[in-house]
Amino acid sequence: MFRRRTSDDDSDNGSTAASSVSSGSGSTAVGADGTTRGAVSLSKGRPTPKRSEAEANRATRMNPPRDRRTALKVQRERAKADRSTARAALLSGDEKYLSARDRGPVRRFVRDFIDARRTIGEYFLVIGLVIVMVSLWPNPVVQNWAISAWFAVIVMIVAEAFFISYRLRRALASRFPEEKGPHEGRRGAVFYGIMRAFQLRRLRLPKPRVKPGATV
Repeated sequence: MFRRRTSDDDSDNGSTAASSVSSGSGSTAVGADGTTRGAVSLSKGRPTPKRSEAEANRATRMNPPRDRRTALKVQRERAKADRSTARAALLSGDEKYLSARDRGPVRRFVRDFIDARRTIGEYFLVIGLVIVMVSLWPNPVVQNWAISAWFAVIVMIVAEAFFISYRLRRALASRFPEEKGPHEGRRGAVFYGIMRAFQLRRLRLPKPRVKPGATV
């Protein structure tokens, strides 16, 4: 009534269940219980690295930092070198290393437009420091004059900002009538010029390329 399984039947079933299912990119082995035992990929699925990159990676693997302190020291040295490169680019005006905010012909024109003129905002910090020092004088008359001078300077700087904005908009519309885009275009260029006008000339970065009074 009941048929006893033989060892031959068990071996046939096991070999059938352990057969490999092949696909276009590799093969997958299936065990007797129906689970996947492993997969073999026939393609590496990534581009071949350049020789220089492979050599650099090999050197890094062969000479790793000995401890955490050494690794942090190497990281700080690399960060310092990057900052030095960026600083040198700002001083030289090389656009290859400038930030996206300072790149493009529009931003270069705005910098030259501002640097070719003397502004009151350029000396705002110096004037403000002098007024604060004068206001500390223990004399009510002098203090009143200092407060009045402070309000006068603020009014002149605001008026100058509107004047620079008006002239710069006209110059940009004439020089770059069809420039568009977040960095190469005119968007934000006026504000960029006004903020540069409020900085001391020797502290402006990138460094000025034109002298005051030059024609831009």
